[in-house]
Amino acid sequence: MKEQPLHLDSETIERFKAESFEKEKATKERMVKDWLPRYTGMSLEKFGEYILLVNFANYVRMFADMHDVPVYGADRPMQAATAENITIINFGIGSPNAGLIIDLLEAIHPKAVLFLGKCGGLRTGKNQIGDLILPIAAIRGEGTSNDYLPAEVPALPAFALQKAVSTTIRDFDCDYWTGVVYTTNKRVWEHREDFKENLRNLRCHAIDMETATIFIAAFKNHMPAGALLLVSDMPMTHDGIKTEASDKVVTTNFAERHLNIGIESLKQLINRGQTVKHLKFEM
Repeated sequence: MKEQPLHLDSETIERFKAESFEKEKATKERMVKDWLPRYTGMSLEKFGEYILLVNFANYVRMFADMHDVPVYGADRPMQAATAENITIINFGIGSPNAGLIIDLLEAIHPKAVLFLGKCGGLRTGKNQIGDLILPIAAIRGEGTSNDYLPAEVPALPAFALQKAVSTTIRDFDCDYWTGVVYTTNKRVWEHREDFKENLRNLRCHAIDMETATIFIAAFKNHMPAGALLLVSDMPMTHDGIKTEASDKVVTTNFAERHLNIGIESLKQLINRGQTVKHLKFEM
């Protein structure tokens, strides 16, 4: 006798879906609560509610020296330090690492996440080394963000966080550019004229490897996220390609200011400063 297919009513199907979702959510929660300390060497209770994400260990050391606090994770993939309810994390380079750290931060449910990254300036004749770029959006050219949300979803920062950063930049008597950053998963592209021509057509202000992923992954995980990028090279010109020597100059002259603006921007949120106190700040 031929078996008859099992027919489930819509209510039963929805119940099964809900149960499956809750099981997946619980599994992920167990993972990230174990993995965030494992990757950083810092226990969950030592994390602040406000997060600075960076690509380089020297930012973490500067932060720790400023606040006279220890650096965790010297022998781990990521380094971290906490002071005044702010935790800074060096998560490495590239979109996979960017997605990873946002996922791991679900273990502590931060109130805000600000990425301080370096980028290539794409507006030759306008951008210059040391400029600050406050992205209003990011183009998802990296691929990683497709694992979080469909390609139709734009990569956007949290407005209130970017507004706090904007005000802080002016408090430092600095100017900044706003515009779109192109996020790629390919690091060695400066020799490719077809790639550069596509960037010109897109009219982007900057190129990096993390911003779009952070915006999308944070949106998926209900975390307010923003970014402030430091122009470290001008890769559209032959003599503007980053080298170890040129990057040292950028670090020496601009990294501390970049970090201080990030710290003070988060303090605006913590203290409900004038620029953000009238805004509803949540995802």
